[in-house]
Amino acid sequence: MSEYRERRALIGHGAVVWTRTAGTGPQRVLPDGCTDLIWSEAGPGPDGELLVAGPDTRAHLAPGAPGSRAVGLRFAPGTGPAVLGVPAHELRDLRVPLAALWPGAEVRRLAELIAAGRTAPGRLLEEAALGRLRTAEPLDPVLAAIVAGVSHGTGVAGIAAAVGLGERQLHRRSLAAFGYGPKTLGRVLRLNRALDLARTGLPFAEVAATAGYADQAHLARDVRALTGVPLGRLLRVP
Repeated sequence: MSEYRERRALIGHGAVVWTRTAGTGPQRVLPDGCTDLIWSEAGPGPDGELLVAGPDTRAHLAPGAPGSRAVGLRFAPGTGPAVLGVPAHELRDLRVPLAALWPGAEVRRLAELIAAGRTAPGRLLEEAALGRLRTAEPLDPVLAAIVAGVSHGTGVAGIAAAVGLGERQLHRRSLAAFGYGPKTLGRVLRLNRALDLARTGLPFAEVAATAGYADQAHLARDVRALTGVPLGRLLRVP
């Protein structure tokens, strides 16, 4: 059985530090609109590998031998590009070595510090991200407004008007920040709201109504499309 835990990251901005110990078989990672900086002990090197997981449009099956561990720093939607240095759409549905994005010497130093084991991997990932944030451009306040808009079910035209952008500008800004346009971002965030509700034991019909689906059938179709499995089976997966 896999084991997962997380805590609020000390760097703020809605980031989370998580640790996953693999169980038997690949682990289903669901789309959440986020990008992650990951230390994986299942990497090709003797001690592990530093990876970046881009924003997903569908569930990703993460490999890993039983008992292997991964530690990640998950950035809230829209904040990853400031740390990683590339537009989010360039990483969409991808897992790439951190060395493909950051200078090799910087990545090697970080990997060596993690492998040495004197400081928790999550803390070292936070420190690396914080160093990047100190020299990055301030986060665009428009991004938080976009997230709020799609989370409340506001249409693209309404969000564009609220933030003072044309719809094409809104789409381009969303691609760079989130990895996909506002409609897809809204679907992904709605999925995660629905899963949070379903895990409390709420009946699926009430989950659908509360999360913003047209009906329970709409919820079922969207869950299967984004995760590859029915909602009931998804909730039974550890």
